[in-house]
Amino acid sequence: MSTPREVCTFHLDGHLFGVDVVDVQEIISPQQMTRVPLAPPAVAGLLNVRGQLVTAIDLRRRLDLPPRPPEAAPMNIVVRTGDGAVSFLVDRIGDVCPVDAGCFEPVPDTLTGPARELVTGVQKLPDQLLLILDAAKAAALFNEPATPQT
Repeated sequence: MSTPREVCTFHLDGHLFGVDVVDVQEIISPQQMTRVPLAPPAVAGLLNVRGQLVTAIDLRRRLDLPPRPPEAAPMNIVVRTGDGAVSFLVDRIGDVCPVDAGCFEPVPDTLTGPARELVTGVQKLPDQLLLILDAAKAAALFNEPATPQT
């Protein structure tokens, strides 16, 4: 019998995602960011989180989803990775919910784009799929193609 692990869930463009709760440092409200010149497109800027500079990654851009409406302020999920803390900008925070390894399924073939590499699997919920995101892979931006500057 496997023990369930817990994930912190969040919403992006109508999809439900989750990251392992042990990776989550904290959840914070929308924050002022400092833009970073010549940064990869998914880097929204830098945040000051209790005196620590944290890179903010727009998960909509990282997952190649449509842009967030300008009037919608993103929430921040600060996660710890091997390279330090990173903030994921998300549309809305969900709940903490258990993910049972017995109900965990591989990434479906219909999932394409960057999400295919960043999602480790899915769990069927009564009304939708929960996509489990690999926080360390989502935070690693060195493989993201640069957008040509005009």
